[in-house]
Amino acid sequence: MTEAQRQHRFFVILCFGLVYLFWGSTYLGIRIAVEHIPPALMCGTRFLVAGVLMLAYLAFRGRRVRSSLTQLWHMAVVGTLLLMGGNLTLSYAEQIVPSGLAALMVASTPLWFLVLDSLLLGDHHISARGMAGLALGIVGISVLIWPKLTATGALGLRELWWSLSLLGGSFSWALGSVLSKRWQSSEVDPFSATAWQVTFAGLANLIFAVCFEDVSHVTWTARGVGAVLYLVVCGSWIGYTAYIWLLGHVPTSKVATYAYVNPVVAVFLGWLFVNETVDRYILAGSAIVVASVALVSSAKIKTKTVAEEMPAVEAAGD
Repeated sequence: MTEAQRQHRFFVILCFGLVYLFWGSTYLGIRIAVEHIPPALMCGTRFLVAGVLMLAYLAFRGRRVRSSLTQLWHMAVVGTLLLMGGNLTLSYAEQIVPSGLAALMVASTPLWFLVLDSLLLGDHHISARGMAGLALGIVGISVLIWPKLTATGALGLRELWWSLSLLGGSFSWALGSVLSKRWQSSEVDPFSATAWQVTFAGLANLIFAVCFEDVSHVTWTARGVGAVLYLVVCGSWIGYTAYIWLLGHVPTSKVATYAYVNPVVAVFLGWLFVNETVDRYILAGSAIVVASVALVSSAKIKTKTVAEEMPAVEAAGD
């Protein structure tokens, strides 16, 4: 293994760790932030502050932040799909739906990845081992939150609709991720692209807040502001930047394993900070989830060659 390959492997492992840890902790951060701050206002404030400061920092460091109108449009679409369609939906749902059930719905994201990756990119196929890992991850999440599901009883209509909305949010997140990979250009600085995506998402969420939320009677408590600041630094700056970097260097089916690990991190942080119970279901579910991540991460990706994509006559002509 060359030095460049070792450095690449180190960055891949580091970025996975950052996404797993910080995005797993955002479940708790969002729950605290929306106690008094409306979800869209919270998301808009979080992402606009994070995006503008990221752009200012990159410009100060001499990185290229200017982009064409087409590139800006692509960034706006991706940022809105990821951080409004996905994150805002989760923020609203966490006001109603138990966090365990929300985590189960979000765990559908890797399945959307497989479908959209094949339809919109079509450049690789995941192996049977990877598929088995994805299925095992669903089993692990189910075991992990089974006590919460059985304890809640029949869902009311409101809880049902918000639970189903998380499936739509997961689809939006997966679509934004796949489009980000499809529209990736060597002409655009990846960190600048991330900053623009976050900024556009902040604007979209604020517009939604002004139109549909009561922003005139908001209580900005120290607890809520602290949660928003944590989400800005750890969720948006560190976690989201690491996620976008991984999308450009690792197959999306492997990046999607965060959807299995994050609920496990969220459960253990809840146990650590608010004394939530860790029982046999949590321990068993966590073990299954870790095994599923190992399967997906070690699965070989079959990439289509140029010859496979060309008609038979043309491929034989060389």
